[in-house]
Amino acid sequence: MALRGGVGEGIDAWLFDLDGVLTDTARVHAAAWKETFDEVLRRRAGTGPFVPFDVHADYERYVDGKPRYDGVRDFLASRAIELPEGRRDDPPERDSVCGVGNRKNELVLERLGRGEVTAFPGSVALVEDLRRTGVRTAVVSASENCVPVLRSAAIEGLFDVVVDGRVAAARHLAGKPAPDSFLAAAADLGVAAGRAAVVEDALAGVEAGRAGGFGRVVGVARQVDPRTLAEAGADVVVADLSELLVPEEDHGSAVRDEGP
Repeated sequence: MALRGGVGEGIDAWLFDLDGVLTDTARVHAAAWKETFDEVLRRRAGTGPFVPFDVHADYERYVDGKPRYDGVRDFLASRAIELPEGRRDDPPERDSVCGVGNRKNELVLERLGRGEVTAFPGSVALVEDLRRTGVRTAVVSASENCVPVLRSAAIEGLFDVVVDGRVAAARHLAGKPAPDSFLAAAADLGVAAGRAAVVEDALAGVEAGRAGGFGRVVGVARQVDPRTLAEAGADVVVADLSELLVPEEDHGSAVRDEGP
């Protein structure tokens, strides 16, 4: 197999987001966020109107791709709700930013325990093809459940490096849209940012890839309008990563170049 349109030219490492890029966990996270935030919004509505969390618009704009507590802060701010920060070990019933975030994580873990995780076949095919040609790979995710998800989807062995929410916290790396976690993964692989590709489905992740000066930023438009990823800085946008793969003898196809 070969990559379409020269997407892989000059690229020695590929850095993949997890949720929505490698695994079908974005829907699990969106459902958990909705249940969590709707509980908060109902309590805060009082006698006023209850406007629920939108699993498409609100998820994409305020929480997708961000560290958990940043997502809590940003969404609540959008509804003019202020909560104390609390502590990372706050119980899930506590009315704090950390408590709300921990409640969401508790719901995600429940769903993971029920086996609600699968890997996208096209993503697995791309990673396997890259590794066959000696290209190094990493997972870069804001999730603190990254390793359990990789194990559940049986793809943990496909990556040389994992920089997830736990690693970011330990190293004091800023979350996406800052490029810090992607830059850390590239450094761990021994590859300069300009020789690495970032693969993301979230606006914050695409913005991080562009801000970090990476050699290629690939947007995966499973749920969002491809144009929004292009406007955020993606060089190429696909609906599924299988679109990047073509047989060696096929020289007539190319991916959509959505970059500016």
